[in-house]
Amino acid sequence: MYTEALSIAEYADSEDISVPTGTLEKLYANRAAAYLNIVPGLHDEALVDCEKALQLNEGNHRALYRKARALKELGRHKEAYEAVAKCSLAVPQDPNVIRLTQDLAKMLGLKIRKAYVRSKVRVYCLTDHDKPMGMALGMPDVTPLPAIVDLAKNPLADTHEFKQACSNCYVKTVLDFTLYTEEHKCKKDILLGRIKNQQDKSWKLIRPRPTKSQYVGPYYICKDVAIGEGCRYPGHCTFAYCQEEIDVWSLERKGFICRDFLFDPFGPTSKINLTVPKILQEHHGIFMFLCGVCFDHKPRIISKTNKDNPSLCSHPVTKHAFEDQKCLVHILRENTVRYSKIRPYSPQNQMDICRHEVRYGCVREDECFYAHSLIELKVWMMQHQLGKPLPPIKGRFGPPNLKMQFVCGQCWRNGQVSEADKNKKYCTAKARHSWSKDKRVVLVSSIERKKWTTIRPLPTKKPIPSQFEICMHVSTGKKCQYIGNCTFAHSTEERDLWTYMKENNIPDMEQLYEHWLQSQKPGWSEEASNSAIKENGKQIHMPTDYAEEVAGNHCWLCGKNCNSDRQWQQHITSEKHREKVFNSEDDQNCWQYRFPTGTFRVCERYLKGTCTEEELCKLAHGNEELKEWTERREFLLMKLAKARKDHLIAPNDNDFGKYSFLLKDIK
Repeated sequence: MYTEALSIAEYADSEDISVPTGTLEKLYANRAAAYLNIVPGLHDEALVDCEKALQLNEGNHRALYRKARALKELGRHKEAYEAVAKCSLAVPQDPNVIRLTQDLAKMLGLKIRKAYVRSKVRVYCLTDHDKPMGMALGMPDVTPLPAIVDLAKNPLADTHEFKQACSNCYVKTVLDFTLYTEEHKCKKDILLGRIKNQQDKSWKLIRPRPTKSQYVGPYYICKDVAIGEGCRYPGHCTFAYCQEEIDVWSLERKGFICRDFLFDPFGPTSKINLTVPKILQEHHGIFMFLCGVCFDHKPRIISKTNKDNPSLCSHPVTKHAFEDQKCLVHILRENTVRYSKIRPYSPQNQMDICRHEVRYGCVREDECFYAHSLIELKVWMMQHQLGKPLPPIKGRFGPPNLKMQFVCGQCWRNGQVSEADKNKKYCTAKARHSWSKDKRVVLVSSIERKKWTTIRPLPTKKPIPSQFEICMHVSTGKKCQYIGNCTFAHSTEERDLWTYMKENNIPDMEQLYEHWLQSQKPGWSEEASNSAIKENGKQIHMPTDYAEEVAGNHCWLCGKNCNSDRQWQQHITSEKHREKVFNSEDDQNCWQYRFPTGTFRVCERYLKGTCTEEELCKLAHGNEELKEWTERREFLLMKLAKARKDHLIAPNDNDFGKYSFLLKDIK
């Protein structure tokens, strides 16, 4: 049948009739499968068809798998292993691919090693009467980490070797890196690692773990690197470049390893010194206190202190006592706004992330003993080390991740940094430039970049946006093309300072300078400063003063704030929001097979090897795919239940578009 179809395609080509390459690719791959499964002994013909399919699409994992099978039967085991290795990049969890890979590895005498094995696992058991309540569903009963557990221990000491290097001794060559061992003053700012007892003795670079996203799935090797090519996104790729990187990143994310102790785990310091600045340097964002009652409301409400009465929250109707109800929250502003609640630490807390919260949201919420975000886990670890509650956040003017200073604008343009003299009339340079509001500029330096950056005045565009965005040109590394005053931020530092000015009712650089001057005096506090924003004895009001008083609903799925009921209803009924309810970028890494079609039974024609519809078939192709479809439906139902509970779906909304067919059998 496939031979006849290919003959028709060849005839059509001779008559200048175009046949889609996708169709030809499937025909060659399917005929190769027929040669392998139905007609014994035609391994050469199957190999030829696989090569033709791969010429049309080199990423066709079915053709790669069948090519590997054909090469194995022909005795060309090394080539077969290379083919199935490429196939495993596309379908790493396919049982047939795994089985073939293991068979070929044994034939070639290769050592089969698991991706990540933690050494010296210790289990702490509880007696029946000590069983904690509120534990995450389905998790084993274990005690809290005892105080004697040493977080500085290197769990990879038995399987890995590590050393430090710098850019002078670990140099990039044409295809790889070369480690030079000549005597030099090494900065030791690069981490290298290699797996013990392996033929490859070269040291691999272990880059800092990517932290921009809250991805908690397994790490994978970059596909470009896996096939021996250079990464297409150097400096921005969030995939690992080697197995050593996967092993270290996996433990770093859980907080079980610290780079400082990979070289001397039994050194003079016996614990990892986590601090608030170190946590913010890795995860960015800021810590802030919000009203806990509003934050736990369904839907979530973002409520700060009331401007007229700081002892109350800013809820428009029910104003809660802020000091009694406040909760610590980590706020990360990127393309969207993410709020992560930091619950108080207690000895019953488990130093791990709740697997339910990661997938579809933990139903136990605050009663769960597991961390609900990576940032919460880091704060708990810090408190566990300190043995006491989180220290109060000290009063400091400006965003917590930025340092600020005012300098002479004329000197700055000439490459000098000159501040004001003690009388605040001239700059400290020899030229003695006038220290007036139009002559000075504000510089900020972030914890991450440690470079002073100039900040432009807050845009006068009204109404001021609810959140500032980075300029499209600047974000791509180009110069801003806008003629005039671009109202988009030209750096992350500028965006953070503008946001701080907007949230604290600071309309211009003159007011910012006055606040900054006040903060330099002893005994200054931000609360006293905020209550004294006056000019000529009168309170200054910005257009956003009253808008900020109204606490708004927050959609944690989309990271969007809504300031009115109408805006909220429009958002939760939008197609983009509904898509987020059922789907997220991280979910794509959890599933191996096709998206469920709505018919949950196995295709009999597939079992007989006669199904020709492949991806278009409405039935499951095997018990494994059917099992995943069932699990995926249950997973989607859990996500839907969580969204309903948090009031992220309108009560009378039962139309979920392309996802509705999954729920047709659910009462």
